[in-house]
Amino acid sequence: MGPLLHQRYFLLFYSIFFVTSLPFARSGDAEALLALKSSIDPSNSLPWPQGSDFCQWQGIKQCMSGRVIKLVVEYFNLSGTLDEKSLNQLDQLRVLSFKANSISGEIPSLSGLVSLKSLFLNDNQFSGFFPSSITSLHRVKVIVLSGNKISGKIPSSLLKLRRLYVLYLQDNRFTGTIPPLNQTSLRFFNVSNNQLSGEIPSTPVLIQFNSSSFSHNLNLCGEQIGNPCINHGPPAPISPVPSSSSKHSRRAKLIKIIAGTIGGFVLLLIFLCLLWIICKSCRRRRKSREVRRSKEVGIETGERGEPSGGAAPSGRDSNNGRKQGGFSWEGEGLGSLVFLGAGDQQMTYTLEDLLKASAETLGRGSIGSTYKAVMESGFIVTVKRLKDSKYPRMEEFRRQMDMIGRLRHPNLVPLRAYFQAKEERLLVYDYFPNGSLFSLIHGSRPSSGGKPLHWTSCLKIAEDLATGLVYIHQTPGMMHGNLKSSNVLLGSEFESCLTDYGLMSFRDPESVEEPSTSSLFYRSPECRDPWKPLTQQSDVYSYGVLLLELLTGKTPFQDLVQEHGAEIPRWVRSVREEETESGDDPPSGNETSEEKLGTLLNIAMACVSLNPESRPAMRDVLRMVRDARAEAQVSSNSSDHSPGRWSDTVQSLPREEEHLNI
Repeated sequence: MGPLLHQRYFLLFYSIFFVTSLPFARSGDAEALLALKSSIDPSNSLPWPQGSDFCQWQGIKQCMSGRVIKLVVEYFNLSGTLDEKSLNQLDQLRVLSFKANSISGEIPSLSGLVSLKSLFLNDNQFSGFFPSSITSLHRVKVIVLSGNKISGKIPSSLLKLRRLYVLYLQDNRFTGTIPPLNQTSLRFFNVSNNQLSGEIPSTPVLIQFNSSSFSHNLNLCGEQIGNPCINHGPPAPISPVPSSSSKHSRRAKLIKIIAGTIGGFVLLLIFLCLLWIICKSCRRRRKSREVRRSKEVGIETGERGEPSGGAAPSGRDSNNGRKQGGFSWEGEGLGSLVFLGAGDQQMTYTLEDLLKASAETLGRGSIGSTYKAVMESGFIVTVKRLKDSKYPRMEEFRRQMDMIGRLRHPNLVPLRAYFQAKEERLLVYDYFPNGSLFSLIHGSRPSSGGKPLHWTSCLKIAEDLATGLVYIHQTPGMMHGNLKSSNVLLGSEFESCLTDYGLMSFRDPESVEEPSTSSLFYRSPECRDPWKPLTQQSDVYSYGVLLLELLTGKTPFQDLVQEHGAEIPRWVRSVREEETESGDDPPSGNETSEEKLGTLLNIAMACVSLNPESRPAMRDVLRMVRDARAEAQVSSNSSDHSPGRWSDTVQSLPREEEHLNI
């Protein structure tokens, strides 16, 4: 009877435990969120009602399969502390932001957030030490802890985060030295306004950041801040009587240094004097030639003319059509390299470094030519040399550069600096070694044709491009203007990044040069005339054409809308079927593939509507793409990937999940 009684008690206990645990299993994230709210929100500022769908609560930016993916609770004046247990139960979080609140105490262990990619705890009242648990989260890309009271050392274990993209630790109380960060993925870095000391490591990554990233650390030294470190070396043995030979040696060295400095200065003065004499002589000869030429022109035309004085820009003389002089920087100066992005890192190279760099042509377009510039230090940038150096005027050009330079987004190639002078305009961007989307689709030989990408790759690229365009369109009056596959570069993790945005306003509307045929067919019909102003709706059209290029592998060598009209979906499917029948990529054979292909086609067709008013806004396009991708990630299975596809590689790479207000 005893064992039977024990069995009944065990079954009763198991039933009670199982029944009571079911609600938690169904709503584990909801319970964790409410427990977290009780710890950080003593004043009940967060409107999170119990019993409702927690995915609709304010600050829950994204859910997937009933789990919280993005938690962004900002500017709510939260004043409690973070509860470690409830926070770590949200193990599917990719983006966590408590920015601009008043949360205090130490940052607890976050070791349970194994999916976390972006962490924003800036502008709070956090104290204690740097949470070392973050360095064990190998997917983390963005760490923003600025504007707190965190002290102690910056841990060297940050080197383990090989995907680190943003590290902002400014305005805290950190002490000790800066770890020798060497992640090539690191693009944004700031440790200013702390109590750091010692030499800034001269790693290839940290050497690219200028003084603004390290300022207001009194005991810090290094090349980046123009404060060289004095290396005293080991102390010399104490001797009661200094050696006379050592004194003589030091005196001799000092005399040599002084003599060498004076000699070098004198040689420099002599060189400058000779250069001035040569330039003056050349200017005098050039002026006399122009006087003689003016007189000859006056004799030939029966007119009297006075020389204009100084060299004119190269071009045709208005009198007789002959070339007149070259061009001169005289009176204008060489200009200067203007770095952009306030609060962003600024590179430590100079205009002289840029001019000395070895250049390799990457491409030529209607706006200008693009070069890969490798500096003597080994640092690489992309330089675009604009064709038209006179339009728009310098002041308008400067304003446009400042506006473009403020744009910072993971799906944009950042404009780092610009240079302008009388006959020259250069734009400096980050160098992207993985090439362009055009090369990805069409290979190194565009004439051989391309292959349509797998629908999973199309969805990822479509979301990247839409995200970047939405960010651009948030700036009033700003649009890309020249969206095409060759203006999409692939980042370090094959994320798609837009380049050449905002540059079409630099084309002189009176220019007779026509854009290339391929570029023309990306552009919406209402904006193909050069004097017609570009619009954001034109970007939407270009996005639709680019989406069709992804799906078919065909460049827009013809006007797709005029050629195929309402038959575009049937044409796309026939192209894809033809490729899969003749190539190595068999169709996946499931309904998910057809469904997602249909979704992408519907989005593309809406974007290429001939009526601009009928096209959706980019924000709506982004929402549709994200919905389709979220459904695909839930409904697709592992058998829906064919071996050897680039899409399989891309799908295995993490996307940038940085929190952005878009």
